[in-house]
Amino acid sequence: MVKTGVRQGCLLSPFLFLLAIDWIMKKTTTNRRNGIQWTPWSQLEDLDFVDDLALLSHSHQQMQEKTELLNTVSTQLGLNINRSKTRIMKANTKNNNPITMNGEPLEEADSLTYLGITINKNGGTEEDVKARIQKARVSFIMLRKIWSAKQIKTNTKLRIFNSNVEAVLLYGSETWRSTQKTLKRIQTFINKCLRRILHLKWTDKISNTTLWKMTKQLPIENEIKKRKWRWIGHTLRKPQNTLTRQAIT
Repeated sequence: MVKTGVRQGCLLSPFLFLLAIDWIMKKTTTNRRNGIQWTPWSQLEDLDFVDDLALLSHSHQQMQEKTELLNTVSTQLGLNINRSKTRIMKANTKNNNPITMNGEPLEEADSLTYLGITINKNGGTEEDVKARIQKARVSFIMLRKIWSAKQIKTNTKLRIFNSNVEAVLLYGSETWRSTQKTLKRIQTFINKCLRRILHLKWTDKISNTTLWKMTKQLPIENEIKKRKWRWIGHTLRKPQNTLTRQAIT
């Protein structure tokens, strides 16, 4: 019998878990103004995706109070916050006092990963781009037997590249700040992958423009722009009270 937590494989367990998390966050944030100013008339208290919770506050005191309350309410339901997976990131503040939980300080970080996106306290997308390239490189290497297989058609290889490598590389690119340095770095990685798939050598003297035509690929600058406009259109079609809609309007 499971007395604490949820039973693995039970169809009802995920639903009950979501109800529990929703109740915990409502108890933690309702009738309190400890979040960040999101619109002139509302505050954003937290971002939640299943059990990945991000608490937001303007001040050290507010974050300390919110952290303690979240821990207390979670404990009431028999759920414990994993200290080893909990990070504190401060931005634009000189306050060096630690945020504590049960009297012990939580680890602080200059950058952290939330839902696959690397976030830096100084802003920007450089660290996230580096992480995406590294993950895409790992995906490309894992599929090396496919790239070298003579029985697999080139078009099939390119489709696999688009779905398993490029998709990993450009995850979250809709919100990137696309500098020329960043675009060049991404394009260089893609070009190397495409040349490897086509078994091209540097002595073949194939230009990048020709390479893109051969593989039916858009220049990365155009591809990212297309993704950004698609995301903007999708966001603007959402109701006006949606957080993502409010963020860009």
